[in-house]
Amino acid sequence: HMIWVKKTGFNMTLQGKTIFMSGGSRGIGLEIAKKCASDGANIAIAAKTASPHPKLSGTIYTASKEIESLGGKALPIVCDIRNEEAVDNAIDSCVEKFGGIDICINNASAVSPTPTTLTPMKRYDLMNEVNARGTFMLSQKCHPHLKKAENPHIVNIAPPLDMDKRWFKNHTAYTMAKYGMSMCTLGMAEEFRKDGIAVNSLWPMTSIDTAAVRNILGGDSMAKMSRLPAIMADAMYELITKNANEITGKFLIDEFVLAESGETNFNKYNQPGYNGPLAADFFIPSEWVSKSASNVMEHPGYL
Repeated sequence: HMIWVKKTGFNMTLQGKTIFMSGGSRGIGLEIAKKCASDGANIAIAAKTASPHPKLSGTIYTASKEIESLGGKALPIVCDIRNEEAVDNAIDSCVEKFGGIDICINNASAVSPTPTTLTPMKRYDLMNEVNARGTFMLSQKCHPHLKKAENPHIVNIAPPLDMDKRWFKNHTAYTMAKYGMSMCTLGMAEEFRKDGIAVNSLWPMTSIDTAAVRNILGGDSMAKMSRLPAIMADAMYELITKNANEITGKFLIDEFVLAESGETNFNKYNQPGYNGPLAADFFIPSEWVSKSASNVMEHPGYL
């Protein structure tokens, strides 16, 4: 294996690589940024939270401090990814500071899993603008820079495209917006294949303990059946250090990515001391739940 690495000169670390990430002031995005920072990555965080939110911890500035304390370089950019001009400026500042972009992570997401009659159009617009349109726009704008990179990856934090009506009936608008991200993976993987850019989705097998889960999806009872965000960070690291020509157009699941890389201890991603059942995340097909080596049950909302 080492001979292969030497022969192709393939760089297996993130040292000096530049990651452009939407969102990232907290939750899964922040955890991914910290993991990559400890491997020496440069990380541009394009997110909206510049001043502390009353209910949510973390701003782009606290995130940047954490990144730098772990050995990475950070560029906090106040950016509403619904705004094309703001995105253009954010990408320009990133390229100006770090010299290019190697990896684009579409992590920003608006979540409102509400039924059609209880989804105000403002919410519908927010989800579709941030999730589907934001992912499309960021990928499009990063493309010319990724094309020049040595091992370019686009990763969407987006689910497998499982066209089962149960994923639509309770929250059609949210599903449309998330599947919009997944469709970007499907289309762009083929479109950008000739440019050597890998485009994949990464999604958690289980619910992940973030502010969104605690605030929107069921508080502490759901949080204890959720894994810690570190599992997504570890899986992301595995993915973006792979050769871009060898993995593209895949809908990857954190646990499966790690199991394939040889990880066997998944308990370390549970809440401390918790050994009960874990809740499968939205959009995980039943046959994938049953392939999990861990104690994962169907998402409580879909039983």
